[in-house]
Amino acid sequence: MILKNIMLILALLFYGPFVFAQKAAKLHHKSTLTDTHNDILGDVVGKQVNVSTDLSATNHTDIARLKQGGMKVQVFSIFCDERFGKGTAFARANRHMDSLMGIIKRHPEELQLVTTPAQIKQVNKKGIIACMMGVEGGHMIEDRLDYLDSLYKRGARYMTLTWNNSTSWATSAKDETENTIPDIYLKKGFAMADRGLDSVGVSVVKRMEALGMMIDISHVGEATFRDVLKMATKPVIASHSSVYAICPHRRNLKDFQLEAIRKNNGVVFVNFYSGFLDSAYDRRKSDFLQNHLAERDSLREAGKVAYEIDDILSKKYPEESGKLRPPFSVLIEHIDYIVNLIGINHVGLGSDFDGIESAPKGLEGVQDFPKITQALLDRGYSSKDIKKILGDNFMRVLKATSKG
Repeated sequence: MILKNIMLILALLFYGPFVFAQKAAKLHHKSTLTDTHNDILGDVVGKQVNVSTDLSATNHTDIARLKQGGMKVQVFSIFCDERFGKGTAFARANRHMDSLMGIIKRHPEELQLVTTPAQIKQVNKKGIIACMMGVEGGHMIEDRLDYLDSLYKRGARYMTLTWNNSTSWATSAKDETENTIPDIYLKKGFAMADRGLDSVGVSVVKRMEALGMMIDISHVGEATFRDVLKMATKPVIASHSSVYAICPHRRNLKDFQLEAIRKNNGVVFVNFYSGFLDSAYDRRKSDFLQNHLAERDSLREAGKVAYEIDDILSKKYPEESGKLRPPFSVLIEHIDYIVNLIGINHVGLGSDFDGIESAPKGLEGVQDFPKITQALLDRGYSSKDIKKILGDNFMRVLKATSKG
């Protein structure tokens, strides 16, 4: 009997890790893995990268690695920054959409545009990745509801109300935190007390709900968040945000905001950016940038903005920038925090891949999503709960907001 028990223990020690890895792989494959925010289209348009090729040396994303990572639903970000405005931002958004449609057209057996939960299930059954679009920044509608309608008709199923730049109808986290009044507000005669949604902003939110478009509160200021949650009749999302209590960055959500999202039945999709996960990352990055001050200043003079400079220098000096990255475990800590505070039904994944210069160690690109499944199993999460995090929570909100 003793020998038998010893043999059993040895077998578990020898085969246990293999069996556990097999369980994680099977669970991952069966899940509707969804990433609510990927910025690869920015490089497709801006740098003419080809996602049909291996981009592992330069980018987080390509088609082969999306398949390798088990992606079932990829939401592609339709984005332009504050350098685009009236007369240019809407056109830029459509150019991003054109690029995605071109990619899908060239890869019909691998990618397909979807807009409803039913379509997701249909294409996933065929082994095809469901592609969706989210507009990152309300400035792309240029204060026009007909532009909002147009982006929806083309397939956009969420809009982030602001990016770092405020719109004329909603204030961003950046502007609210820095206590600045955007020029577009000054022109309207607004004061600091007028931050948040104005009457146009209220119309935008109402129109989004009527269309069946998810309201994304990532990037918005606390005043805008407050106004949105007061009037929202459907679940909202934070497509790529993390936890302020762990990493006090203006882009992260405070406990009262997380609680409000729970009451709204919405979902927070955790961002993978090192600077939103690890409170010490910005200090390390600051030292890194200081070591390359001349190059940074040169890039600024050439018209590059901060996030572009960060990306250029991190890729030019991969060994140095690699040392800045936090451990993989910090991502799981943010997930744990949200689950413990507001429950398993309100958390998902919004990587921000190819919109960030740094992710935790071990997350080199979209091929590494299975590591998250394994880590959640290691933490003791049930298969049902892991499926919620990986995609079921997204499907619930999409169904609650969708017209189809």
